[in-house]
Amino acid sequence: MPPDASLLDYLLRLADTDLVLAQRLGEWVGKGPVVEEDIASTNVGLDLLGQARMWYGYAGEVEARIAGTGRDEDAFAFRRDAHEFRNLLLVEQPNGDYADTLARQFLFDQWHLLLLRALSASADERVAGIAAKAAKEAAYHAERSADWVIRLGDGTDVSHARMQDAIDGLWMYTGEMFTAAPAGDPLAAAGIAVDPAMLKAPWDARVSAVLAEATLARPADGWMQKGGIAGVHTEHLGRLLAEMQFLQRAYPDAKW
Repeated sequence: MPPDASLLDYLLRLADTDLVLAQRLGEWVGKGPVVEEDIASTNVGLDLLGQARMWYGYAGEVEARIAGTGRDEDAFAFRRDAHEFRNLLLVEQPNGDYADTLARQFLFDQWHLLLLRALSASADERVAGIAAKAAKEAAYHAERSADWVIRLGDGTDVSHARMQDAIDGLWMYTGEMFTAAPAGDPLAAAGIAVDPAMLKAPWDARVSAVLAEATLARPADGWMQKGGIAGVHTEHLGRLLAEMQFLQRAYPDAKW
């Protein structure tokens, strides 16, 4: 794959993952367990949406270098079908109850912060700049979700059981975070992207420490689900996109 095509694929992986998780968090708006947490989760979703927009913006420029014209952020978000999305399978999983949502967020946040900090040293100045800005937001996200896992895990018998069930149920989707897509290999070698395997050890250490403090058992690493970064998704993504894209598909090119 040519360098620009590899970079475009990588940028879409970053952008799509942020966008899909932002949409999932948006489903909680007005439904959070307490007002403060409703606002906090909404703000996390908005942060991720802003990060997705920056990645899509750069992706459009790279696409223009390849094809002579590039799509804008709305076209990337609203005019692609599920098989064209490159997000991690973890982020498209349904919200479930609030333990499920927080467990998903925690597992993602610890990886996301490590990734963004590593990308802040990218040889591509645009990638480095976007990652450095996003890492400041991700640091808060990682702290918040870890605090909630500890609070619920080391809380009542009911909250402990629900958080353990949530971690257990989502664990099979974590392996994909450390799997490189073919397009990512030359970029990592060039210092533009990050070899995801290098993030596994620090992620393990951080996640294990939080789970121990939360009195939760760390699931064993076994068979892992994968395919999202290659465009192979669960049925949940199609349903999410059907809702997210409905208005733009029904009224294409509408101006507000």
